[in-house]
Amino acid sequence: MEAKWRVFVRSFIEYGGAETVLTGLKNTVLIAVFGLLIGIFIGTIIAVIKVMPRENKVARVFGFLGDLYVTVFRGTPIVVQLLIFYYILFPAMGLRIDSLVVAIVTFGMNSGAYVAEIMRGGIQSIDKGQFEAGRALGLSYGATMLRIVVPQAIKNILPTLGNEFIALVKDTSVVGFIATLDLTQAFKRIGSQNYEFIIPYLLLAAIYLVIVLIITGIVKLLERRLSKSDRRN
Repeated sequence: MEAKWRVFVRSFIEYGGAETVLTGLKNTVLIAVFGLLIGIFIGTIIAVIKVMPRENKVARVFGFLGDLYVTVFRGTPIVVQLLIFYYILFPAMGLRIDSLVVAIVTFGMNSGAYVAEIMRGGIQSIDKGQFEAGRALGLSYGATMLRIVVPQAIKNILPTLGNEFIALVKDTSVVGFIATLDLTQAFKRIGSQNYEFIIPYLLLAAIYLVIVLIITGIVKLLERRLSKSDRRN
């Protein structure tokens, strides 16, 4: 094991391994963070549409489209979505987009389908009186949802959103399928230099674990602050 460690250190220090890992870490964080932000944006819109009373044709059409979006993105693997976006959809539209951007967009749209269901549950957990109060004040359906209902729903679903963020971080390990350098690909490159993969993969697992622990700690901190704010109110 000592010999394997020396080989890893040499690859890490002398052959640019550290720079590769830092680039992979940066890409992993970018994909996960922006993917979650896009997912929250898309998911919130879809959730508001899905809980909208389907009293007219327009509402039913939007409701159907929301259901279709969720079904497609939750029903197909993220790897398949990455390949379709990178090799089929964007080229078909005549767009040459960097693989990192493709990964961010794909993860964001995929996350949007999951966040939509999470947000829908959060919205339905809010007392209907909150919505009725907003409407009584003259707010539109959308304004009532975004100003009154959704902010309260986010408080209720914060731990689940934290889990979604963790899932995104771990799922980024598949972006190598579209030639994007992430943490997994970075350590794989280091191991490939000398065909010694034990140390690189153990460190890779440790880094993912540290990232997950950091996210978990941040979510718990936010939960405590929000609970203190509720007690003051």
